[in-house]
Amino acid sequence: MTGILRRVGLMFGLPIVLLAAWWFASANSVDFFFPPLSKILESLVDEWFGPRLAADVVPSVLRLLAGYLLAVVLAVSLGVLIGTSRTVRGVLEPVLEFFRAIPPPVLVPIFMLFLGIGDGMKIVVIAFGCMWPILLNTVEGVRAVDSVLSDTARTYGITDSARLRKLVLPAASPQIFAGLRQGLSVAIILMVISELFAASNGLGFAVVQAQRSFAIAETWAGMLMLGLLGFLLAVLFRIVENRQLAWYHGLRRAQRSS
Repeated sequence: MTGILRRVGLMFGLPIVLLAAWWFASANSVDFFFPPLSKILESLVDEWFGPRLAADVVPSVLRLLAGYLLAVVLAVSLGVLIGTSRTVRGVLEPVLEFFRAIPPPVLVPIFMLFLGIGDGMKIVVIAFGCMWPILLNTVEGVRAVDSVLSDTARTYGITDSARLRKLVLPAASPQIFAGLRQGLSVAIILMVISELFAASNGLGFAVVQAQRSFAIAETWAGMLMLGLLGFLLAVLFRIVENRQLAWYHGLRRAQRSS
């Protein structure tokens, strides 16, 4: 129980201190562009946890999850293939390096030409941008699998599919999860960017609309909402990661204590 309270304190301690400092520093603010935090929080509750929750937040989250999951499936599958085959790696690496160097926001107008301005375009933008850290970490994780273990499994006649499930993916999973964590951060950024172009709803769209109409408190509240969404997704990801990599974290703790 003490350990749980300690972790919660470490997680929320600094944000609470920063919010308290912001609250007192802005309490008497009369600056139009920097309203008091109390006014911003009031707008956050009234707008973003009110009508905008279903109208803007939920569509953004659904697009984010769809693009992220698509990137995970494509990047992990392709990363395993590239990591296990030197021939495939030699053929695909120049092409992948070319596309990886292109900033995803630059491709938004091109995606709009082929996919329109609907959700499909936004999902593809998110998937294209956040797949690269996942792909690269998967390739490196698969290539780092102990060759002795691979040769032993092959010697004992273990099939390729069983070797992939029981050896390659578990051994590469810490590196894959590192890429998944990086990809999630990129996905949140691209979710906002994709909603700046010809959108009719979403967090990015709503924040820009508030800024253009000089609704400053609503604009600040929208940014706080983005921060809260990122924090919530990071916490959920950490829970999944700790559950799936419990063996890995336990092994590291044992190594540190020995």
